[in-house]
Amino acid sequence: MRRETNRERGVALPVVLLIVSMMLVTSAAWFEASLFEARNAASVVDQLQSFHAADGALTLCARALIDGSAPAYSAPVQVGEPQQWRRQDTFDALATTPVSAWPGSVRPPQCLVQAWRIETRPDVRAWLITARGFGATQDAQSWLQMQLVLDGTHVARHWRRVVARPF
Repeated sequence: MRRETNRERGVALPVVLLIVSMMLVTSAAWFEASLFEARNAASVVDQLQSFHAADGALTLCARALIDGSAPAYSAPVQVGEPQQWRRQDTFDALATTPVSAWPGSVRPPQCLVQAWRIETRPDVRAWLITARGFGATQDAQSWLQMQLVLDGTHVARHWRRVVARPF
């Protein structure tokens, strides 16, 4: 009878060690998952920040343009939609900052206003407004555009999001 009791005592330690190691692996996996979720949430917040900065700049630049106080890119008015916003040197040289700072952004948002002529409607005035907003890092950028068409007293706005960074 004594021999069986000795054998049973040696089984408890490996079972406890197995349970403790399983708990350690599970807690490490939960820790990694929570770190991943925290990074993901920070990235989403950063993108939302840059989107709102670009949207704010787009709204301010459009208002200033309608009021007549926005500086428009003074290149010859071209037929077809302007493409100068796609070139980094042009955008950096001619973009304006409608506000001096944006909360939570590494840089203030920028916008570029370009005049253009619509072939099918030669009597209207049209502009392409491109805005770039920043998040907490330089890499978090959002690009938004608005086509603004003035036909007498009627103002038409066509909004779009630029999916990929142009440069």
